[in-house]
Amino acid sequence: MKTEKVIAPLNGYVIIFVLLVVVALAFYGAISNNSVLVVGSLLVFVVLAKGFVVVSPNTSKVLLLFGDYKGSIKQSGFFWINPLYNRTSVSIRARNFESEKIKVNDKMGNPILISVILVWKVRDTFKAIFEVDNYENFIRIQTDSAVRKLAGSFPYDHFEDERATVTLSTNFDDVNKALEHEVSQRLEIAGIEVVESRIGYLAYAPEIAHSMLRRQQASAVVAARHKIVEGAVGMVESALKLLADKEIIEFDEDRKAVMVSNLMVVLCGDSETKPVINTGTLSQ
Repeated sequence: MKTEKVIAPLNGYVIIFVLLVVVALAFYGAISNNSVLVVGSLLVFVVLAKGFVVVSPNTSKVLLLFGDYKGSIKQSGFFWINPLYNRTSVSIRARNFESEKIKVNDKMGNPILISVILVWKVRDTFKAIFEVDNYENFIRIQTDSAVRKLAGSFPYDHFEDERATVTLSTNFDDVNKALEHEVSQRLEIAGIEVVESRIGYLAYAPEIAHSMLRRQQASAVVAARHKIVEGAVGMVESALKLLADKEIIEFDEDRKAVMVSNLMVVLCGDSETKPVINTGTLSQ
């Protein structure tokens, strides 16, 4: 397989000096009535003038001679090349590509919406022009394909797969590295260098988003309740121990159970507690 060949063309300003000499010869031929010199000088002038090429910074010129690849100019400046060369400009600047939001299934089969942001540039101009039909369209299609494969390789979060070490919504660095590796492999044939790739948008598909939100809210409530209960048990234990150590009051098992029940209700309840004052004895 052919690869890029960088060539160093002639300095264009040198050829301008040659053109001035040719113009001088043409004037001399006209003065001396030498038609052969005039016609020859004009032909040389036209041929040389067609060979000038200007290459802007971060731009490359791919050169062909009757269908045969001769090389690429990557140096910016004013040059002269064979006038018969066919020239194709290729930008080698870094460019952004943001994919469309596509609906795919994650590893657990849940439909999600995902898009990626890709920063890329042409590294091999020969491959970009001749190995694929349209390298920009090739990038779009292959990036979408890589995103679909990536989404199917990881679960959305730990709710679906608690044993997963990498998920799409939490391990961004690992996911982005996997995405960059996948996209780079697919774009290698087109001579494209992936500078950076990352997930730009990630969410559950609308048809399951509400259910997933309720599930996450329920999980958060359960976790909060668990923490509250742990704290309440510790407070009740501390209260009973403190009352016993200071010998303020002595509880039998029944009284102790009632007190524990009341304290747990007070500490774990959602609404504000309204105390009831007992004006009788403890047994009433």
